[in-house]
Amino acid sequence: MTRTFDYLFTLRKPKNYVNGTVKIYLRITIDGQRCETATAQFADPELWDIKAGRVKGKSEEARSINSYLDILQAKLYESHAELLQANIPITAVLLRNKFNGKDDRSRKLIEIVTAYHKNMEKLVGRDYVDITVRKFHTTLLHLTSFIKWKYNTPDISLSQLKYEFITDFEFYLKTEKNIGNNTVAKHIQNTNRVINECVDKAWLSSNPFINFSVKTEVRERVFLSEDELEAMIQKEISVERISIVRDIFVFSCFTGLSYVDIANLTTQNIVTGIDKEKWIHTSRQKTGTASHVPLLPQPLEIINKYSDHPKVINTGKLLPILSNQRMNSYLKEIADLCNINKILTFHIARHTFATTITLNNDVPIESVSKMLGHKKLQTTQHYAKILDKKVSNDMQILRSKFKIKKEPKLKVK
Repeated sequence: MTRTFDYLFTLRKPKNYVNGTVKIYLRITIDGQRCETATAQFADPELWDIKAGRVKGKSEEARSINSYLDILQAKLYESHAELLQANIPITAVLLRNKFNGKDDRSRKLIEIVTAYHKNMEKLVGRDYVDITVRKFHTTLLHLTSFIKWKYNTPDISLSQLKYEFITDFEFYLKTEKNIGNNTVAKHIQNTNRVINECVDKAWLSSNPFINFSVKTEVRERVFLSEDELEAMIQKEISVERISIVRDIFVFSCFTGLSYVDIANLTTQNIVTGIDKEKWIHTSRQKTGTASHVPLLPQPLEIINKYSDHPKVINTGKLLPILSNQRMNSYLKEIADLCNINKILTFHIARHTFATTITLNNDVPIESVSKMLGHKKLQTTQHYAKILDKKVSNDMQILRSKFKIKKEPKLKVK
């Protein structure tokens, strides 16, 4: 329900106007937002009553124009009443379109978001990865349920979108769906992507959510300490499937590669680098960014260990990797076996590479960022946490530089 509704018939003079008649426009204002639409009538500015929005006088021409404007006024009220009866939020643009008989059904939000999602599906492997498309589909589902919850309708037109829509969507996700702040921010970001495209295609004059933002919360990154990682490496595991998962997790800790990137590795990804040592050259499936990682002794040992494994031979993969679901399930068992009180995931392995393996051993963050395949250094800074041990070592060096030599005390005469 709108708070205010006003209209005015007004004249719009062209820039180089000298004299003569000018076109009459209908200006619609709702909740402080206005838009205009041209009528088929013209009037002389000298005979125009600005306050009344009509032509002065009782001439035949004046009565004809004013009668026409009265008909338009009645039509405007009728259009407004129909929108009120439909129980949908009214905007100035929506009322203008209704008044002009434009069909908004071809510009429905959910229809547009659905089409956007279908195009993303067709571009998986080129412009998008599967996980990105699946997450966008979740946004689509939330938008659909929100519109049903808020407006009791399966879809709404683009012209109905106001700033209030996005604030209510945020509230709905946080309260009705109990979704965390950062995930809510991602759903709003996905929605904005579609709205910006609508603006680019001139379906919207501007983005109604342009001034809205959700601040993401910086989360503490979990990683394995040197002792925890060493305990995992040294642990004797008799069950082969558990041992394989442990080794692949350790491989991730020493290369920084994610589960899906390890799953895509073949022997062709092992190259001789500029230092004549073995490197992994690959591209991150999530971003398509190149990731070049020199191989340390530990991952090289793991590669050699499984070079004759039947699954490696039959599939051509570098390691005998299992499904992501099975890997995560076995990681829970490994954590228990190694007395590690953390929920192990391959994200933790990447964090371990960024902190315990590299930054804690004086590898510059720029090099770490390149190996992780990050496009921005800021992303690496979220992953990388400088350990207290590193801070202590650095400050010990500084302390030695500022060590004050004891001077002999002055003798008092």
